[in-house]
Amino acid sequence: MTTYKIGTRGSLLAVTQSTLIKNECERISGEKFELVLIKTQGDEITNKPLWQLEGKDFFTKELDEALLRGDVDFVIHSYKDLGSIRPEGIKLAAVTERRFAHDILITAQSTIDKLKNWSGDFIVGTSSPRRIVNLSRSLSEFIPGSPNIRCETLRGNVNSRIRKLKEGQYHAITLALAGIERLAHTEKSAAELTELLEGMNYFVLPQSVFPSAASQGALGIEMQESRQDNGKLFSILSQLAHPRTVEEVYRERKAFKEFGGGCHLAVGIHVKKIGDDFLHVHAGEVDGRRIDARWMENSKLPKISGKLFVGLPGGSEPDIIYDEFLTKVPETKNLTLEKKHLFVTSRYCIDTLKASTPPQGLWAAGTRSAKMLVQSGFWVNGTSDSLGTEDLKALKTSKALKIIHPQLDQEWNVLTHHMGTSDLGTVVGCYERVENKVSDNYLQKLKQVGACYWTSYPQYQAFMLKFPELHHAHHFCGLGKTWQEFQAAGVKVHTVSSMEEFYQLRN
Repeated sequence: MTTYKIGTRGSLLAVTQSTLIKNECERISGEKFELVLIKTQGDEITNKPLWQLEGKDFFTKELDEALLRGDVDFVIHSYKDLGSIRPEGIKLAAVTERRFAHDILITAQSTIDKLKNWSGDFIVGTSSPRRIVNLSRSLSEFIPGSPNIRCETLRGNVNSRIRKLKEGQYHAITLALAGIERLAHTEKSAAELTELLEGMNYFVLPQSVFPSAASQGALGIEMQESRQDNGKLFSILSQLAHPRTVEEVYRERKAFKEFGGGCHLAVGIHVKKIGDDFLHVHAGEVDGRRIDARWMENSKLPKISGKLFVGLPGGSEPDIIYDEFLTKVPETKNLTLEKKHLFVTSRYCIDTLKASTPPQGLWAAGTRSAKMLVQSGFWVNGTSDSLGTEDLKALKTSKALKIIHPQLDQEWNVLTHHMGTSDLGTVVGCYERVENKVSDNYLQKLKQVGACYWTSYPQYQAFMLKFPELHHAHHFCGLGKTWQEFQAAGVKVHTVSSMEEFYQLRN
């Protein structure tokens, strides 16, 4: 039996995630693996943000040297720590599956309880330039009362960061969800995490507004390029590679390099594979220039002419035709929601939420509905980011989030329209769609429509039945449940990453 040495940093998170890889390697190979702990400059200097230090590769340089000397057989990195240029003689053997690429905001429940009467700044601990830029710009819209956000330096391992939050040094801190998730998967680290997270609450930051670091959540496993063992070790490690993650992080790291790379980079870069296409989200700043981009790779959208129809009630753009045919009428329910998680699909459900007992957890269909809930004084735990329920179903399985919310993995309640369905849990109808009589002027406008953006498949059905002249138009929708309903019905529709991308199709 061969014994392989694994190089890893000595932090609790690094040891925990390397132990998970060690166990998997032993399972698939029958060989023996042992950890070798290596101190890095980034672990030893914790009083300054990395971007203020001279040099680079603060968490990887010492591991690289040990690997090239042959002190270890392979090394395990948080892939986001790897620079865009790697040393000669080292090759990437595998990129592991990532389940949670998101950042997460953690705060005490007692802090949330004080937000109604908040005064002064809301202090968030982070030393990431990317997080500082995007949190400062957008986080206040997701905090009840919209306090001014001020970011202050926070370094150290995951546990020490949470401990500083508990000590009251910050009102909230931001971490990579994947990191605390891995800590929750081994007995010792989970016990420490449980103690630290007592009395805490969270907001899983939506990628559309707060994209994570390039390749965040994935582990990169590296070995010597010239290793002479007839490919045996590479054969073992390559079995840990996850094809979808490889495709996503390849694109993220390509953009990372194009932006200049380095720990000073203040741009979040996230790519998500949806069907056969890839959704790209970039947000941050480069050289004082604001970066805010969202698009679908490989998406072949038609050229359109004529007016645009958007399936939303009333809007401010004079050259857009809005939905004057269907009106949503709320029906307030009184629900008992203790120890329940609640998914809210529309602002028309807010009256029911107000009339009900507070849920354990509150989730929104998209950032627009999340902001409306926040404006009504509710703390939101996360959103589906208008991408369907895939990410939410994954989050329901999170061991880290379950430490805070023990009922997370149980059936949720879903507030939606009276004909709605959901794979998240029990549907409660809170509003219905009512057809209105429209004017002749509105009918004439519809005849000039060249493209329609639908917010639900039933909306499309109702319009097609009443206004068959819209059949000639190009039909669009977002990437979430509406698209899934079109697919299930076998109706051709073009997908766009956002309504803004739809607007840009105008000639």
